Amino acid sequence: MNIKEEIRLLIKESLIKLNINDNNIILEVPNDKKNGDYSSNIAMQLASSLKKNPREIALSIISNINKTNNIDKIEIAGPGFINFYLKKESLLNIINEVLEQGDNYGRSNIGLGKKINVEFASVNPTGVIHLGHARCSAYGDSLCRILSFAGYNVTREYYINDGGNQIDNMGLSIKERYRGLCGMKENMPKDGYYGNEIKDIALSIYNKYQDSYLNKDNDYFKNYGLEILLEGIKNDLLKYRVSFDIWTSEKKIREAGLIEQSLSKLKELDLTYVKDDALWIKTSNYGDEKDRVLIKNNGEYAYFAPDIAYHLDKLNRGYDNLINVFGADHHGYVPRLKAAIEGLGYDKNKLDVKIVQMVRLMRGSEEVRMSKRTGNVITVNDLIDEVGLNETRYFFAMRNIESQMDFDYDLAIKKSHDNPVYYVSYAHARICSLLEDQNIVNVDEYRTINSDYAYDILSKISEFKSVVEEASNKKLPHLITNYVYDLANLLHIYYNHERILAEDEIYKNERLLLISAVKIVLNNALKLIGVEAPRKM
Repeated sequence: MNIKEEIRLLIKESLIKLNINDNNIILEVPNDKKNGDYSSNIAMQLASSLKKNPREIALSIISNINKTNNIDKIEIAGPGFINFYLKKESLLNIINEVLEQGDNYGRSNIGLGKKINVEFASVNPTGVIHLGHARCSAYGDSLCRILSFAGYNVTREYYINDGGNQIDNMGLSIKERYRGLCGMKENMPKDGYYGNEIKDIALSIYNKYQDSYLNKDNDYFKNYGLEILLEGIKNDLLKYRVSFDIWTSEKKIREAGLIEQSLSKLKELDLTYVKDDALWIKTSNYGDEKDRVLIKNNGEYAYFAPDIAYHLDKLNRGYDNLINVFGADHHGYVPRLKAAIEGLGYDKNKLDVKIVQMVRLMRGSEEVRMSKRTGNVITVNDLIDEVGLNETRYFFAMRNIESQMDFDYDLAIKKSHDNPVYYVSYAHARICSLLEDQNIVNVDEYRTINSDYAYDILSKISEFKSVVEEASNKKLPHLITNYVYDLANLLHIYYNHERILAEDEIYKNERLLLISAVKIVLNNALKLIGVEAPRKM
């Protein structure tokens, strides 16, 4: 039962009867329970356009609402707020609804029949997953979980940038490190890679072959390095609870001739021209600030060319929408990508690019830039080892990706209620402890639950499906962490005010059923952000 959506629908139906079309119906939970369980300011929103007093509009709206079994009364308050008061008994039905649906409680079908491709965490296979990648990966994975829970057919895709200069330079970097181990002078490329992982790969070659591979060309070092680095990325992502359905290789896109096909189509559409011995695309015709190079004057493809081919390939696979998760440094890349898609004859709004802002790891007021273990940048493995996997995933899901983030290391490892992930996890562990060795019997009617603390919990549980749908529509996983924290808080308040393991068996049994429902919803919510709820703490 989604009471919040039921009330929103009642308001919408009333507006239709009044010949008013307004889908922006906001429902909020008042801070003061005297103002009802839910409140809407729709009458005040409409006052300007209807040129009427808000209270008069509110009266017209509620006069057209037929109260359901869940609503006790509707009142107008203040300048025109419409306050809804629920029948407390109706909330009790939610307990059995949650217990019956279990892992499926909160699922939605708003995405039924729609195919979405989410491409995220596409770290260039020239190094390891660092702090910024960790945030992008956590966001992308949480988003996929939420979209799937909301009924969408989701494909998770990783784009491997294994073609072009950066991979050539990675191979040359390994080769030069290997030459150094063989006692020769290193000549690192101008845009070389200096990470410890590059040294480790060179050392593994040297340990196995000594100096017998000095005559190998760069293709060997490039392919060997790519295999090792990509395998490391895959393993790190799995450890981070992130998996993919498709791994698409840029190299294979090149080898399949998809770049030439996309260029041919662009030329047919008169969207290219030659200037300064380079081939350009007319992205400025479609909102980009300037035209972009596709083929450089030395004959090499610019990075944009294979990217257009890749997106054309994705569009041709029949997805209703594409979602790309980019880092903050890709913000300027979005207009040209959308322009190319529009120029090729597709709806540019089929592509939704989410930009994940930068993150800093902070210890107190000091920024931590280097890893203790490797002396290099902070990696996802550093975070998992030092902070914890649940803590890392929760903290990254906790903030809106549109804002820069300070990852508070000291708070993340703190074993106290100040730490939000500890606070939420403790709520789940507390329930598990209470349920341990208890003989619980399902009931059809609840006779002893009558406190506002219990009703607050049930009201919050009833909102879960609408929160999932909102997080899915807005693509904001932090709405789930906000919700799960609020639910945990209500559980702790309830526990502190009402005894659960009482001597009266009926009283105790009903409360154990209530907290069993809370446990299910906590679990379902935490799974959506890649966090496992602990049974003990």
